[in-house]
Formats: sequence, C-alpha cells, structure tokens
Amino acid sequence: MSAPGRPGGGVRPGGPPMGGPGRMMMGAGGPPAKIEDFKGSAKRLLKMLAPDRLIVVAVLVFGVASVVLSTLGPRLLGHATDVIFEGIISKRIPPGVSKEQAIEQLRAQGKDSFADLLSGMGSIVPGRGIDFDRLQQVLLGVAVVYLFAWILGLLQARLTTVIVQRTVYRLREQVQRKLSRLPLSYFDQQPRGEVLSRATNDTDNIAMTLQQSMSMLLTSVLTIIAVLGMMFWISPLLAVIALVTVPLSVFITARIGKRSQPEFVKQWASTGRLNGHIEEMFTGHSVVKIFGRQHEAATTFAEHNDALYTSAFRAQFISGLIQPAMMFIGNVNYVLVAVVGGLRVASGTMTLGDVQAFIQYSRQFSQPLTQVAAMSNLIQSGIASAERVFALLDAPEQSLDPAAPARPEQVRGKVTFERVSFRYKPDEPLIEDLSLTVEPGQTVAIVGPTGAGKTTLVNLIMRFYDLTGGRILLDDVDIATMSRDELREQIGMVLQDTWLFQGTIAENLAYGADHPTPQSITAAAEAAYADRFVRTLPDGYGTVIDEEGAGVSAGEKQLITIARAFLAEPTILILDEATSSVDTRTEVLIQRAMTTLRAGRTSFVIAHRLSTIRDADLILVMEHGTIVEQGTHDSLLSADGAYARLYSAQFAAAAVEVD
Repeated sequence: MSAPGRPGGGVRPGGPPMGGPGRMMMGAGGPPAKIEDFKGSAKRLLKMLAPDRLIVVAVLVFGVASVVLSTLGPRLLGHATDVIFEGIISKRIPPGVSKEQAIEQLRAQGKDSFADLLSGMGSIVPGRGIDFDRLQQVLLGVAVVYLFAWILGLLQARLTTVIVQRTVYRLREQVQRKLSRLPLSYFDQQPRGEVLSRATNDTDNIAMTLQQSMSMLLTSVLTIIAVLGMMFWISPLLAVIALVTVPLSVFITARIGKRSQPEFVKQWASTGRLNGHIEEMFTGHSVVKIFGRQHEAATTFAEHNDALYTSAFRAQFISGLIQPAMMFIGNVNYVLVAVVGGLRVASGTMTLGDVQAFIQYSRQFSQPLTQVAAMSNLIQSGIASAERVFALLDAPEQSLDPAAPARPEQVRGKVTFERVSFRYKPDEPLIEDLSLTVEPGQTVAIVGPTGAGKTTLVNLIMRFYDLTGGRILLDDVDIATMSRDELREQIGMVLQDTWLFQGTIAENLAYGADHPTPQSITAAAEAAYADRFVRTLPDGYGTVIDEEGAGVSAGEKQLITIARAFLAEPTILILDEATSSVDTRTEVLIQRAMTTLRAGRTSFVIAHRLSTIRDADLILVMEHGTIVEQGTHDSLLSADGAYARLYSAQFAAAAVEVD
C-alpha cells in the first residue's frame, strides 16, 4: 500500500524545486494576462452539456413556449386598452349615428385631429360606452397566457438547474480523476492552495455562471427575437426607430467587455495565490509563530489581498458600467418611441392600444439587451475559471499503465536496480548508472547527507517518478510493466512527516488494510506500542482526531502511522526516518517491533541516526545520487571510508553534547 500524504499518494521528494510559501507557480511562468482562448473554452464548456442533450432540448422547448406566451401578453393588454378607450370615445358620440357620419360631422366642424383619431379606431358603437363583457374576456385571456408562461418558465428553470448540477458534478469527477493521474512532479511545482482553488472555487464559479447565464441568456435571446417580431408586426416604422440604438449598445458592450476580460482573469489568479498563501500559513502556523514570522505572513497576505481587491474592483467596476450605459440608451429609445407613437395615434394610423403594447415591447426589448450585456461580466468570469480548470485537466499525466500489466508469479520481495538513472531537470543529473540487487527479506539501510537522493531512491521504487534510464525489477519483473496500484499494494511506507485524517484512531489505523477487524487493529497497535497510550484517551480507539492530530503528540502520531503499516502487512517496507518523532525509550521498543515487522519482508530504511541501522543486512552510503559504499555496519567501519566518517562525526557530536 502507499501511504497518502500528498495528492496522488506520493511523498515529498528530496530533490525537486519547490515554491516557497505564498508563491504561485503556474507551470508556464504565472497566470495569463488575458483569457487565452475565449471561444475555445466556451465551446468546450458547452460541449460538457452533451450528455444531457434531451433535457437541453426540453429546456429550449419550454423556453420558447414561455417567451411566446409572455410576448403575447402586452398585445392582449393593448386590446384591453383599445376596448376601454373606444368605450370612452363612443360614449361621447350621440346614439343612432354611425362611425362614418360622426367622422364627417367632426370634419365639418373643423375637428380634423379628433376625426383622424376616430377613423383609426376599430369597433365604435355610438352612445354604448365601455363593453365590459369584451373587456372581461380579454383580461381573462391575459391571465391564462401569463399563468401558462409562468408554469413553463418554472419548468425551464427546474430543468436548467438539473443540467447545470449534473454538468458540474461530472466536471468535479473529471478533476478528481485527473488529480489521481497527475505525476508527483506537478504537485511539486504547484502550491496546494492553487490546486484546491481550481478544484473548488473555480468549479463553483462555473456552476454559478452556468446556472445564471443559461436560463437568463436563453430567455433573453428568445425574448429579443419574439419581441422584435411583434414590434415589426405592430409598426415597422417604430421598430426601425427602436433598432437605431442597438448598434450603439453592441459597441459599448464590446468595448467595456474587452477591458474587463483581463481583470477577471487576474481576479481568479489572485484568488488562487491568496488561497495558496492562507493554506500554507495555517498548515504551518506553529512554525510561523516559532520563528516570529507573523508580520511577514501578514504582510504577504496583505499584498495578495490588495492584489485581489484591486483586480476584483476593476473587473466588477468596469463590467458594471455596462448596465447603466444600457439603461441610458434604453431611456433614449423609450422617449423616441413615445413621441413618434403619440403622433401616429393622433394621426389615426395607430391605436392607443398598439402604442401602449409597442412601448411595453420596447421596454421588453431593451431589458433583455441590458441583461445580456450585464451577463457579459458573469460569463467572462466563468470562462476565466473554466480556462483555469481546463488547464488543470490538460496538464501532462503520468505514463499510462500497460494494457496488459505484468505481475510476478510470486511476490517475494526481490528488488533489482539495473543501471538506473534519474533527474528532476534534464540538465541536472541526480542518480546515474545505479545498479543494486536486494534479496527477499533483506533489510537495506540508506544513509548519506541531505540531498544525496535517499528519498528519491524509494520514490522510484513506488513509481512516483518515471526513470530517466535503466529499469527497476520486482521479482525479475520490470515495475514499468506492472500497474501502479498492484505495485503499491505490495509496499508499505512510514514517513517522517505523519499523515492523519479526521476520524477515529481506529479508522486511521485501518486506512491501509482490507476488511480489518477490531482484534487485528488492536494487535497492530500493540505491536507498535501505540495501544498503551490509545487506551488512556477518553474514548480509546473511538477517539476522534483531526488531520492535524489534535489531542495526540507528534510521537503518538508517529506510532499510529507505524501501527498502520503493521496492519497492512506489506511485502516491501519503506521506513523514512520513521522513529524521528519518538523519545529514546519508545524508539528502542519500536526498533524491536520493526525487527519483528521486517522478518520475511524486504525493507528499505532511510536513517540519519546510524545507531538504528547497525543490524541492517546491507547499508548503502549515497552521495550526489551515487552509491559510494555498500556493506554491513562492521565492514563499512573497518573500510574507514564515507560511512566511517559519518559515524565518527555523529558520535563525536554526541560526545561534545554530553561534555
């Protein structure tokens, strides 16, 4: 099994370059100054809706029907206005006089304007007044139309929510699967806060963008088309006047949108940097306080916070100019329509109801234009987030497992290095031409100065990195031909940096085992000398701890991780300074337990305290990625080489401390 500690199940290597606290390394040298491919990212995001294409069609159908019915409303209300106005005018005409006679009488009296107005009206019954039965029918029709429009709109909104949540659900799944396929080198170059920001904040922003823009954008576009058709039906002249302002609206929206796009990209990039800094500072808050770096951490936070404030303010302010500009243009359009429409009513070429309906349509026409323009900032923000998530999804993955993976006939634990070479950077070799054979059941200790490649060597066994040259064999089978999962199932690892998750101690102990029983959990804890302190806790094995291991000491956390390795019963055991956090007495007990645990298993022990590896079957001394010495403890001391110098220096330092 592989001990988790970082995404992908890896451990922090000793060699690759790392970004410092609060620094953001986005692969290609920082965030882009603008959206690199707006159309491409938008198309790719829309393609993610394909699995729900039938629901998308239903949304379109409901949207069209809802908009058509909503568009009929003002026209029907215009008829109601005509019924009321015609009734008021007909009341002023003496009974028994026809409409044509009334018009001739008015012209004879010199009332041409009133005559023109009367000639433009439909059904006039002199002396009758308002036809309330007809008015009731029209208003009832309006109520029915608006009711069905509301129901269809509600269904459209419901289905839109289904589509968006399913799409984002699939996107999160893709991100999760991608994170498991990314090589460890990717996480070495990315602050965890930046990766988390893309996986959480950016996906949430995409969800919000799709939710708000899909329904509103669809409704707005359909409304523009339907309303435009009704406007040309009522009065082509007024429709042309209303359309005069459209090019100006498009020009203003495009200009403002072009200015706001880069700011949205900066906003989300700044969000990632801020999240990365916060995550690092809170994870290492004890170290920050110990070294008195609270001021520097606060200063860096203030810098990132100021950058986020500036970019977010500029993005929202610039994009926010669109709506007031569109409202001003809409008001100008309203005035033009009202003036020209009033003149046409007075001339008898239009009815008052038609003008009223047209004014409502002009409002309905400008409102979706304003909404579409106002949504541009939301869409730009969403596309910027989508581009960041797609960049994560497009990152180079670790090499694929073979289609037909090989496996040893019997896993015994023989590990062979054949002329192995590895480098983190192409021009900086770390391990060159290393050959080594470790027989089943042997304990191999790896020592050497910091940066010599000790941890890198065991990382290569776990296939956290691909070799630059040579090959590594497990029981005479090249591990590159095996599946990673099957390879890592044979390996147990105890790290210097302990890793726990929020849950009970029993759950943490059982993390690497299949179907453990309470008895096996207790037995593993007893073997690792963890049982004695666990039973002193208020709830024993049911005590809940968090990922920081609150409530237990560093040494006790180390014992839990060692017991976890006991329970997994791996074929190959890797111990990376596994006893560095325990006291001397506990270390002696653990060494005895480790002797039992290593029995019959191939073990790789990385150690700085040479006193803990005296009984190793083979000791490798590494310098600059090369094995400079190998042998037993006694043979290496008698050789008076690098190991002897390390041993003498370590115990000389201990003697000085005692003195």
